[in-house]
Amino acid sequence: MIIFGTKGYLYQLAILTLVCGQCGNPSAHTLRKRVTKFTLFFVPLFPFSTKYLTQCTFCGAEQQVTGEQAEHLQTQAVSGQGGQAHGQPQQQPYQRP
Repeated sequence: MIIFGTKGYLYQLAILTLVCGQCGNPSAHTLRKRVTKFTLFFVPLFPFSTKYLTQCTFCGAEQQVTGEQAEHLQTQAVSGQGGQAHGQPQQQPYQRP
């Protein structure tokens, strides 16, 4: 008897401020990577599907993007032009008292 199947993994890559194509609101969008791996006896062996998605935090709409677009959005988030990389603290501007 051979037991095989798939298992999905979801990674949050960045949080960006974008204008949503669905609702039209400028809001935070999460950039996510969804990987599906083939499993044999419940052990994940190799990925056979990788998808990149952005999800609007205002209306919940998801949009699939290509790997190149996801890489561009991730570098944009790290450089501070629209968001923050996941796990990075958001810096508040300093205001004098």
